[in-house]
Amino acid sequence: MKTWRMRGTIAENRNEVKVENPSMNMMRDMEIVWDDLLEAFANTDEDVVYLLDRYTGEIFFVPVDYHDESFWNEIDGHPEQYLRIPGFDYDQERLLLQDFTKGVGNERLKRMLDMSLSGKSHGRLDDILSFYPEELDRFLVLKEELLAERIRNWLEEHDIFPANESF
Repeated sequence: MKTWRMRGTIAENRNEVKVENPSMNMMRDMEIVWDDLLEAFANTDEDVVYLLDRYTGEIFFVPVDYHDESFWNEIDGHPEQYLRIPGFDYDQERLLLQDFTKGVGNERLKRMLDMSLSGKSHGRLDDILSFYPEELDRFLVLKEELLAERIRNWLEEHDIFPANESF
């Protein structure tokens, strides 16, 4: 089984990851669309699986109950080419929310968020924070940073290394 060593960078518009694959002393470039990675990692639907084709950089999704045996044989038979992308991580978001709540200065909002975390509130996080747009913006920035870090770690685990740390 051949292992690909890859290096990647985000293009200037921050929408693509450029990956170079060393093969037989040659580099092959491919692009991975950053927004597609974000969408895949934010996926909450357990009935959908996202895949990355390491040879082309394409990210695609299929229903887990897709009834095409030859498709699944191709995916399962080429683990060096097709990577399953992990979906949304509720545990990490919960930890993020706990850390975020600690930094909230507004005591009323802090109590509402604490109640939400403990399951004593019927309000959704987005609904609660919609009344505090600055805090909502701050939370969304932290969430995006967490997601970007998860993606970077996942790419690194699969030998896809950024040529620079701009993403």
